[in-house]
Amino acid sequence: MKPTLIIMIKEPRAGRVKTRLGRDIGQIAATWWFRHQSARLIRRLRDPRWQIILAVAPDLAVAARVWPADIARHPQGPGDLGQRMARLLRHFGHPRISPGPVCLIGADIPGISPAHIGRAFAALGAHDVVFGPAMDGGYWLIGAKHPSRLPPGLLSRVRWSSPQALADSIRSLPDQRIALIDQLRDVDTGADLHCV
Repeated sequence: MKPTLIIMIKEPRAGRVKTRLGRDIGQIAATWWFRHQSARLIRRLRDPRWQIILAVAPDLAVAARVWPADIARHPQGPGDLGQRMARLLRHFGHPRISPGPVCLIGADIPGISPAHIGRAFAALGAHDVVFGPAMDGGYWLIGAKHPSRLPPGLLSRVRWSSPQALADSIRSLPDQRIALIDQLRDVDTGADLHCV
């Protein structure tokens, strides 16, 4: 089985995506940016080395026509960001679904290339978990070699949208061999947009 790349993505509706960016440049402009950014990202990351799954929010948007019809979709489900990420990693890393490694990314990082994803999966050869750090103390990627073996407290007590998000996430993974790969910038504010 091929490794699995999960892209967490929201339906591009004004006021529901990139709200912090929307405060700086307007909700319509932020929605337009996200819609086009995510479409470019999906096109760029198509690669025969892995399968792509779109983890969609809200759940009813799995039927939306905004994304390519040939890419599998799965609802993110309820819970905070950490609960949704942990559930997606475990689900798609279940031996009956996809026994290979799983990496998960967001759709708001313009700099992600297939080379970055390839390095993440390669790092899982010698490590249990991989992170792609972001400039703001968070991260743009998390991946696991054997997601079904991840600890029960995975991604609990993480201070999301803070400079401590990566450190808190690593703390939720005791006794795991952790690799860090390329640092990239995500886009949360108008200032971030001018840096990419």
